[in-house]
Amino acid sequence: MRGRIVSGSAGMIGTMHLPESRGPLSEALCRDLATRTALSSTTIERADRMASGGACALTDEDLQISLAVLYELHYRGFDGVSEDWEWDPALLRLRAGLERRHLAALRELVGRLEVTDGSIDRQLTALIAADDGPSLSSFMAKQGTLEQWREYLTLRSVYHLKEGDPHTFAIPRLSGRAKAAMVEIQADEYGGGSAARMHSELFAGLMDSLGLDSRYGALWDESPAAAFASVNTMSLFGLHRRWRGAALGHLTAVEMTSSEPSRRYSAGLRRLGFDERVTVFYDEHVEADAVHEQIASVDMCGSLVSGEPDLAADVLFGAACSLAMDGVAAVHLLGAWETGRSALRTERTLAA
Repeated sequence: MRGRIVSGSAGMIGTMHLPESRGPLSEALCRDLATRTALSSTTIERADRMASGGACALTDEDLQISLAVLYELHYRGFDGVSEDWEWDPALLRLRAGLERRHLAALRELVGRLEVTDGSIDRQLTALIAADDGPSLSSFMAKQGTLEQWREYLTLRSVYHLKEGDPHTFAIPRLSGRAKAAMVEIQADEYGGGSAARMHSELFAGLMDSLGLDSRYGALWDESPAAAFASVNTMSLFGLHRRWRGAALGHLTAVEMTSSEPSRRYSAGLRRLGFDERVTVFYDEHVEADAVHEQIASVDMCGSLVSGEPDLAADVLFGAACSLAMDGVAAVHLLGAWETGRSALRTERTLAA
């Protein structure tokens, strides 16, 4: 089946096949990447139509999987796809058009953000306090069934098997205390030097315990657009120097909002009979992110904005996007479950 890793694990380099297409653009794009050395006129025409489309980009399956494929060329790449594609000028132009539509949808989703004279850490705290999105963690703690947990983890695997990588792209774009603070946070994401403690490895272990295929990229074909829209947002911010403020704001919102939800997710797994060997991924975040909160908001974002005040709006935008995309994913999952449907695109694949 396409979209599978044929060797390797979350912590090893594997062989990832191009995912199944979800529409005319991803079909043409994946065909070109696998069989050509230049983009076809068909792919360019379909990308131009997609870039000027009117439907919501964040829920467009064809757009989001296409953007994910383009970004993945900067991560681990695909089996049978030449590494020369990564910086192909025509491919970058194509990606830029999709990014413009993605950004427009993000701006519409988060709405107008007001920058005040207060410190950026206080503005971030206020932004988070005002968020009224649905609490997926509360549902999973109290009601989530084993099958719903498997679907939730499938969706989250698109991000958590990458873990810190999208945000880490921003490190070379920083300097001084902001850079040091980000490195301090990201070092914990990568296990503080221990491969076994990398958060991506802990998440893979959680997937294994619930009978899911934990290999990198293995569940792309099952995952809906909402999963890719969230990670594509992080990749966009991390890969563009222009959006370095948004990358830091996004990371900060993650750190400031994950401790208590992680506690609830851990409680939900324990309710189903799992012990600390399974809940370690969430237990780790309860402790680590409580410490990271001040480092991220004060040392990282505070230092950045102190040196570049004009980036305050971008920091808040990135944080707002993080909160909003969590809301999009929660609405997708809870909406499907409330009507008795699966939240996944296709039948979930169990571990071999």
